[in-house]
Amino acid sequence: MTKARPAKPVSLTPATDKKNNSIRIILPLYVLTGVLLGWWLISAANIFPAYALPSPGSVWISFLEEIRSGRLLNDLIASLWRVAVGFLLSVILGIPAGLWLGQHLRTRQAVLPMLNFFRFLSPLAWIPFAILWFHIGDKPAVFLIFMASFFPLALATMAAVATIPSIYFRVANDYHYHGIELLTKVTFPAVLPQVITALRVSYGIAWVVIVVAEMVGCQDGLGYGIWEARNGLRLDAAVCYMIVIGLMGMGIDRLLAQLSKLPNVRWGYER
Repeated sequence: MTKARPAKPVSLTPATDKKNNSIRIILPLYVLTGVLLGWWLISAANIFPAYALPSPGSVWISFLEEIRSGRLLNDLIASLWRVAVGFLLSVILGIPAGLWLGQHLRTRQAVLPMLNFFRFLSPLAWIPFAILWFHIGDKPAVFLIFMASFFPLALATMAAVATIPSIYFRVANDYHYHGIELLTKVTFPAVLPQVITALRVSYGIAWVVIVVAEMVGCQDGLGYGIWEARNGLRLDAAVCYMIVIGLMGMGIDRLLAQLSKLPNVRWGYER
């Protein structure tokens, strides 16, 4: 009986890699074209009145008007500033809290129910308190973003630390790693892939919350732009702002995703 030859490992040639990259770009373009075509057909067929579903052409005209007037740029900068401050505060406080709780079992058992309570509590429930405490402007929006992103980030980091294999710490003990050295050389590198994923998820929550926060407590921003367009029955401008919100959210998420390509964390994403 002839022995079967072992299969040769498949290696991606530059041509194959280039083809895969092209497909990765072309397929979403096909989907986008289909969505735009369907949108245009529904508008042209007058299934909904123009004030209820603006056409792609009217949205494009509104987009140009908002850019020329400078309103869109000002609102975009205001929203990015609020999200950056609130999200950065949640990172500065949430990740260290998660690292500490993950290493202290009794404290983790004591505070975990309370952390889960606030995690499941919608950040929008804090809107009345945010306005009463911080009035209107940047502060209530920053507070709501912090409340929305702190708890998921702290809990994800804590869970990642709590599930580190004990062999890591036994080896670290053999090398006499303690305190800061143990944190920087063992604990944090072991959980960094999960932390990056938690950052992306928490940022997505923060970007969603900023829209609602600006509708009730601000006088500018992308959320306020949608609210103002709605009050003026300008749904073409509202759709324009919605598109900008989606594109900016995707863009910043892609920037955060680049962290997963760092040499020290690639092991956590390779399969």
